[in-house]
Amino acid sequence: MGMVNGRQFFQVGNLQAMAFQLPELGILSLAMMITMLTAGINLSIIASANLTAIVAALILSNMLGPDASGAGATAVSLLAIAAGLLVAALVGLLNGYLIAWLDVSPILATLGTMILLQGAAIVLTKGYVISGFPPLILFIGNGKILGIPMPMIIFIVCAIVMAVLLNRTKLGTSIYMFGSNATATHYSGINNRRVIMQTYLVSGIYSGIAALIMMSRFNSAKADYGESYLLMTVLAAVLGGTSAAGGFGTVSGLVIGLVILQIVSNGLNLLRVNNFLTIAIWGIILLLVMIANYYRNQYQQKRRTA
Repeated sequence: MGMVNGRQFFQVGNLQAMAFQLPELGILSLAMMITMLTAGINLSIIASANLTAIVAALILSNMLGPDASGAGATAVSLLAIAAGLLVAALVGLLNGYLIAWLDVSPILATLGTMILLQGAAIVLTKGYVISGFPPLILFIGNGKILGIPMPMIIFIVCAIVMAVLLNRTKLGTSIYMFGSNATATHYSGINNRRVIMQTYLVSGIYSGIAALIMMSRFNSAKADYGESYLLMTVLAAVLGGTSAAGGFGTVSGLVIGLVILQIVSNGLNLLRVNNFLTIAIWGIILLLVMIANYYRNQYQQKRRTA
């Protein structure tokens, strides 16, 4: 049994399937990680992604048939993508406004937004699936360039942009400073509110990009896709060394965390482990990592004071 699964695991088809699955979770994890760096969290990334996909899907289904092609179809597809990403950006700004200006805690602000968006998504779709998209949209999640899956290319670009943003820009420095010590950041002349607004805006846009890959891969949009992803994005960030207390975490660490998660997930899949048991295993891994982080921090503090 182990031999068969080992062989199955390293088959090209299986590795390619992983390359198609990993990017949407990866981009959502980047959306989660940037908020965790400010000692916040964004519980609305999945709901935001689903609403993005639904808005884009409604434009496509009302203006085009699934077989539409030509310049008109391309223009409508681009309009749908732009409208979807605008929705995602607005959700990000709403989260930022609630947290930065109204002083709502990130967990409550984004939980509220999540419930609002889930309700809006169900009202818009009446609980149904919207499906049948033109070729340009389907290419985003299923196409290949030089044999590399399109979603993987989008993920690599998103990861590089996030790494540059965090390591090479004033905003990135401000995010790390804010996560380490918000009061000191304020007194060093940085506008904390602006930092939070921009952080949640980026998080919103990234969840929108993930939405475009998801809707394309499934060739459909629905109000409750990807709900198990929320736990996995937090898990990927924490596994990759992002501190839940803020101020510490890297994109490279997150990518390593994602690869570990994807390998474990794929292994469990090949062993035909029950889905609900898999989710329980994710919970156990998250708790173990957090316990390990706690003891590592305690040990480091002892060494510093020794």
